[in-house]
Amino acid sequence: MPVLTHRQIMVVLVGLMLGMLVASLSQTIVATALPTIVGELGGQEQLSWVVSAALLTTTASTPLWGKLSDIYGRKVLFQLAIAIFLLASLASGFSQNMTQLIAFRAVQGIGGGGLIALSQAILGDVTTPRERGRYQGYIGSVFGIATVGGPLVGGFLVEHASWRWTFWAGIPIGLAAMVVTERVLNLPFPRAKHTIDWLGAFFIVGSVASLLLVLSLGGKEFDWNSGWTYGLAALSLAMLALAIWQERRSSEPILPPHLFANHTFVVTSLAGFIVGIAMFGAIIFLPQYLQIVKGESPTASGLLTLPLVAGLLLASIGSGRAITATGRYKIYPVIGLLLAAVGLFLLSLLDVDTSLVVAGVYMFVTGVGLGLVMQVLVLAVQNAVDRSELGVATSGATFFRSLGGAVGVAVFGALLTHRLNDTIPSRLAEAGVPPEQLAAGGGAPTLGSPDQIAALAEPVRGAVVGGFADALQTTFLAAVPFAVLGFVVILFLKERPLRGGAAEPGSDAEAVAEGLRTAVVDDDRAVIGEAQDPGDPRRGVAAPPRRARHSEPSAGSGEQP
Repeated sequence: MPVLTHRQIMVVLVGLMLGMLVASLSQTIVATALPTIVGELGGQEQLSWVVSAALLTTTASTPLWGKLSDIYGRKVLFQLAIAIFLLASLASGFSQNMTQLIAFRAVQGIGGGGLIALSQAILGDVTTPRERGRYQGYIGSVFGIATVGGPLVGGFLVEHASWRWTFWAGIPIGLAAMVVTERVLNLPFPRAKHTIDWLGAFFIVGSVASLLLVLSLGGKEFDWNSGWTYGLAALSLAMLALAIWQERRSSEPILPPHLFANHTFVVTSLAGFIVGIAMFGAIIFLPQYLQIVKGESPTASGLLTLPLVAGLLLASIGSGRAITATGRYKIYPVIGLLLAAVGLFLLSLLDVDTSLVVAGVYMFVTGVGLGLVMQVLVLAVQNAVDRSELGVATSGATFFRSLGGAVGVAVFGALLTHRLNDTIPSRLAEAGVPPEQLAAGGGAPTLGSPDQIAALAEPVRGAVVGGFADALQTTFLAAVPFAVLGFVVILFLKERPLRGGAAEPGSDAEAVAEGLRTAVVDDDRAVIGEAQDPGDPRRGVAAPPRRARHSEPSAGSGEQP
């Protein structure tokens, strides 16, 4: 039975990681460029849409990419996602006004949603669940690299080139992903007639879009207690009800209802949603702490968050290898969520006088906790569903985590703004600043850029910085209960034996190896699926005839009592 070698899988993995990296970077690299973009294009009142448009389309499109990849094949959909993303990135950099930029960012988010969801689904195609842990650690590390690398690269490009390069910088990475996947990725895919549930897709996207509009724009573009808030919330609920009705009657549902009867899918999706709230909702404020409170430049603030990435990398890769060696995985998210809760609590202790070394230790603990959680949840889902639903199950899990991130950013952003209205005026009053100087000192929700804050005269600057640190402490502390709740939820996860040993008949590895026959993977032009060295137990002596991928369920699929 032919099985991919470690070297061959790593070549495929490079292409997947490049695709996920360029999509993840697009969510973080633009943050440091926003003040400069507004300065050139104008449209301060539309600023939040530059971020919200991409976040909305990325989240809403994720389940659609997964379903379409199950119907039409993952390679063609992955490359389509790359093409959409690259064209939108190129157009974003050439935007002449804020309206154009927002529109192109929305299209960019559609491509990014496909890259993030399909990277993990394709990894599920080329490895067995038992072996997948060691490779998912690398996939998980991409998120950490993007979290730190985005602001770092963005700050460098804004300082030394142009804000337009924050959109163009990812194009070479995307092209490299396109080339690698074209050369090495040949997945088995049977031709069959399918129908697409476009009505269900419309209801799902409408429900998610309405919800994200409320979360992204509430308190900014319109008041929370307003007709817009209530109207969009009602529309979201109505669309959700229609989506449930349509998915239950459709023969090819976008999100099959029976997935929600799968215990593992429900638990991991709920846990992923909660982790998304805690992770994205709190960690996103670390660069603001370093730039506003500690006075670091955008580039330096990116470097100073490296302990977070180091912790995430070590935990993600180390736990992945341990999972492959032992076949056990539940213990890692259990420990990880406890560590994440401890790390978030430690971050709530950060103040003006905290040394950067101590702050780095706090970040490292948080990174280790997150690294033990994210990819293990995806692995558990992929191990619990049939191969024919690998794409939709993976994209479903990714969707709920992204939705949690959107909720977290909105909730904690609103909390931070609310606290700033209390902490900064309080600090200014303690410093004896007259009431008429409150606005100049930053008592209003809009503080200005870090450079503008740094230019304030004392004691106004000290009061603003101290008040910002106080507000951030509350924000980090508010994330702790979500990590604890995630810990409680993950305790209900039933650990199932990971399918697929190195030579298990009928395993995922066998099915994939039958289709990966023509990829060139190294300088020796080794062909995946050809007869290999019979002395290597990971390789077969001949390639068996191709078999339809959906002809029979894979071993161990479905729920066990």
